[in-house]
Amino acid sequence: MHDFRFGAIEAPHGTTEDWLATARRALDLGFSTLLTPDGTQQHAPFPALAAASTVPGLRLGTFVLAAPLRPPRSAAWEGHTLSVLSGGRFEFGIGTGRPDARAEAESFGLPWGTGAERLSMVRETVAHLRKLDARGDRQGQHTPVLIAAGGPRALALAAEEADIVTLAAPPLTPRAEVARMSADLRERAGARDLEIAMNLFVVGTDVPPWTRRFLGVDPATLDERESLAVLRGTPRQMADELERRRAELGVTYFVTSASYGEALAPVVELLTR
Repeated sequence: MHDFRFGAIEAPHGTTEDWLATARRALDLGFSTLLTPDGTQQHAPFPALAAASTVPGLRLGTFVLAAPLRPPRSAAWEGHTLSVLSGGRFEFGIGTGRPDARAEAESFGLPWGTGAERLSMVRETVAHLRKLDARGDRQGQHTPVLIAAGGPRALALAAEEADIVTLAAPPLTPRAEVARMSADLRERAGARDLEIAMNLFVVGTDVPPWTRRFLGVDPATLDERESLAVLRGTPRQMADELERRRAELGVTYFVTSASYGEALAPVVELLTR
């Protein structure tokens, strides 16, 4: 079983000083990894993470790239370069793209494609990355690949190709269904030692307006359904719940918005000290 670790998700904006302050703050709060989403409403992920790589000891990752926004070979080239220049601290996160990324792909003159076609792009991107790693500038280079997977085909691909898998379950997914997804993933992976991740959409009692809009449901509904997208209670209670998720689901890597950094920091300290 993997040790616990935590990632802070932040969309890069503003100046270099602003962004580096965000990176340093994540590390100070105990998060191992700074993660950037993908989208044209923010700075481009790869240059932003290259800047953040100047913060010693901080891991970096995309959470996650939308495969249709870049040709597979181009995305792999960028990812391999960042992996090498960061000294192996980069995690290449990729998925088929959230639904609203379709307009962004079209704005670049790129096809969106069917679900199967987008999943094929994920596979092709990872294949190009592995080729670049194999002939790379660092001996033994291996860029960890994170794949966001929810459906059976995505879980099958992730079990075969990924090092880290984020269980991409909708916020109202019952715990039993998430457990089924995790069991399916681990069965498909066989002897492969996968690290399993989960996104915490709400930490604590404060739910900012942007979170409500993103979730598309009343946060009270999440509590009623005992959603795993929510983590509430005292630091000890939250830590105990994450221990339960590790035991039941195999999840050891938890990521959340950097805006919840202060709320989650005591839990991070309890589980990683």
